[in-house]
Amino acid sequence: MGSDPLEDVARRLLVGIGEDPERDGLKDTPARFARWWREFSTYDAGEVGTLFRLPADGQTIMVSDIRLWSLCEHHLLPFSCTIGIAYRPSGEVLGLSKFARIAQRHAHRLQVQERLVQDIADEIGKVTGTPDVAVTAQGEHLCMSMRGIRTPALMTSSVFRGVFEQPGMVRQEVFTTLLGGRA
Repeated sequence: MGSDPLEDVARRLLVGIGEDPERDGLKDTPARFARWWREFSTYDAGEVGTLFRLPADGQTIMVSDIRLWSLCEHHLLPFSCTIGIAYRPSGEVLGLSKFARIAQRHAHRLQVQERLVQDIADEIGKVTGTPDVAVTAQGEHLCMSMRGIRTPALMTSSVFRGVFEQPGMVRQEVFTTLLGGRA
């Protein structure tokens, strides 16, 4: 065994499924495995604090189709998600790329989709200073598609806060726009 614990895990995994980690095609796999895990889990989405003073009071701002990957904390298998975010600014608006940065920051860890939408909503609310935030996610989980039932399906999760909590036209508009008729 080498000195890198992630490489050691990869070697043990390969041996555990009946493979020879020293054969051609697998010799460098433990190092690639370790590099990927470190790359994924130490992802830096950059700064998020760019706010602009704009007359946006009363508007609902929505950003949809943010695509990302995360890892199911129950099975260590990937899941892909399409995220939608809506908020009502309170005097300042957040720079457009910051929504994807926030979503990516929370996806690059062991995660579950239900907590992912909560984490994103928490940070959007904190950064923008508004309680009016909605986040939706539709995800395909390889832990379902590749194991167990082995059937692809989309899971939808959402969180609605502030003005979006109340059933009505505003909430329906947000839900329809962010999910684009996919729900």
